[in-house]
Order: sequence, then structure tokens, then C-alpha cells
Amino acid sequence: MRELDKPSSIATTRRRLAAALCAALALAACSKGGPGSGDGAAGDYEVQELRYQGFSGMVSVPELAEDLGYLAPIKLSYVGNTISGPQDIQTVVTGDTDLGQAFNGAVIKLIAAGAPLRAVVGGYGIDAKRWSGFYVTEDSPIQAARDLIGKKVAMNTLGAHHELMLKEYLSRQGLTSNEIAQVTLVVLPPVSAEQALRQGQVEVAVLGDILRDKALERGGVRALFSDHELFGELTAGSYVMSKRFLKESPNSARKFVEAAARAIEWARSTPREEVVARLQRIIERRGRNEDASLVKYWTSLGVAGKGGLLSAGEYQIWIDWLVKDGDLEAGQIKAEDLFTNELNPFAATQGQ
Repeated sequence: MRELDKPSSIATTRRRLAAALCAALALAACSKGGPGSGDGAAGDYEVQELRYQGFSGMVSVPELAEDLGYLAPIKLSYVGNTISGPQDIQTVVTGDTDLGQAFNGAVIKLIAAGAPLRAVVGGYGIDAKRWSGFYVTEDSPIQAARDLIGKKVAMNTLGAHHELMLKEYLSRQGLTSNEIAQVTLVVLPPVSAEQALRQGQVEVAVLGDILRDKALERGGVRALFSDHELFGELTAGSYVMSKRFLKESPNSARKFVEAAARAIEWARSTPREEVVARLQRIIERRGRNEDASLVKYWTSLGVAGKGGLLSAGEYQIWIDWLVKDGDLEAGQIKAEDLFTNELNPFAATQGQ
């Protein structure tokens, strides 16, 4: 019997072949795919759950990413609904959540105040399909910016996207700082804004995408101006994580950004009817006793950058305004220090 035919040699040969096959399979798994390929094992990640706040009747990018399977094996841990973007990212600062989303202006103000945060991926924005309008009733005497002096404008929160959009509009139309200060801002939940407008409790109400389309279906309102008219396509809000989380849980943070980026591109490339159906199923399955009817009006996330990639220009717009408005000093903060694209798998294809 030849040496190769001995039982011990045959066993050794089989082990070597098995090892070679495993190595080949591992190499193939690592090499295939593109941005976001490969889920990884649970042991690859420092934390297995990401705490977050949700939105009643709506599906966020992280929730969509989890439902699509992009976040696995990490899971989301819902801790309640947020009342606003600034509140959502404040919970990241306090350590009550691991991620939060807010208007980029609010992100800038909190970081400028010393909050150890970084924006990591886009969350929502403005495009031809997804935008917010400042609406008056059809018979309102308000026709121009100057007509807003002494009037009440309803919006979801102060110090965020809609307030800065209003001030930008008034400023572009030539109103002085003293005149702008005479426009009264009224905080109302977005779902209550249309009713307040129609009942005359306010003269102007901000109505965005879904709520806007429902109001237009009912008729009797008209737009004074919109954020899309002011700035065109723009990622307006982003997800943030704390510097501590990014340092202590880099793999989990990267997995979250990767999942969010893939979900954004899925929503961008998938037929609208399919996206809407999935969003409705997500709301129905999570069992939070909420109304899923608004989801049928979904049109777009409005995120400008591929996979939610962020750009300095999107932050510089608001840095310039905050300096002009006296909330920041010139040179106090740089746009490049507010965000990172290093965790986003689409960063490698940027500019292609």
C-alpha cells in the first residue's frame, strides 16, 4: 500500500481538503457584494440592540432598515415616541438612546453648545416630491412676506427646520430683524396644524408631504412658499450618534450606518407602491395602536446624497444663517467637524 493510501494519510488529506474548501468559501463571501454586503455574526458587534425613539404613524429609516434585514443581527429597541428633532438628539446626549435624528440646524446648535455628537447619515430632506409648504386659507388676505407681520404661524417646534425656513423667506423678501420678530410662532403638533388653520386659530400653518397632500385633497388652502422653492434638493436632517458610542462601539455604529444607507437606496430605487405597502405592514406589525393611513401618501425620503452621504454645504447653509441670526459667532464651528461619512459604504463610490 502506498503511503497516500494509509488510513492516517487519507484522514489528513481529507482534513486539508476541508480546510481549503472553508477558506475558499470564506474568501468568496468576503469578496462578493458591494456596499453593505455581508451581515456578520452577533459576536462581531459590541452592542446587540440600538435604543431609539420613533414617530407615531410613520416609519423611520432605521425601522425600514431593520425590516429589510439590513441591520441584522443587531436589533432596534424602541423606547417611545419623540416630540421633535431637538428632543430626539438630546436623548443621545443624555445617553437615553443610541441614535437620534434632527434638522441639521438643530444638530449644529447642539454640537456648538458642546454636545459630543457626530452626524453619521442623512435621514430626510427636500426634493420635488417631499417638501413642506407654508399654507394659508384660500380666502386669506396674506399674499406676501410683509403680510405676515403681526400674524401667527404654526409649526411643530421652535429652533428647527421650519423656523429657519420662515426666517430665510422673510429675510429674502426684505424684512428687517425687528419686523421678523413681529411674526408670532405657535408650536402645534403637525397633525393639528391644518385644523388650527381652518378654524382661524393661526393665519399660517406648515404642512409637509403627507399632511400637505391630505389638506390639498380637502381643498380650501394655498401655499405661500415652500422650503423646496428656497433651497431645492437638500438633505435637511441627519442621524447622530455620540462620540463615545462611535469610539466604544465602532462595529455596531458602522453596521447602523450601512443598514440606513442601504435602506435609503432601497426606498429610492423601489416602486412607490411597494415601499408604501411595506411601510404599512411595519406599522401594523409593531402594534403601537397608531393610525397607518398617512403612509399611503408617502412619496420620498428626500435624502439628497447617495446612501445618505452628507456634505459640508448642507451644514454651511445653516451655519451661515445661525451666524447671521446671532446664535453662533463667525468661525465658531466648521461644517467638516459636524459629520462623518467614514462609516458609509457608499463613500467609496462618491463622485463616480
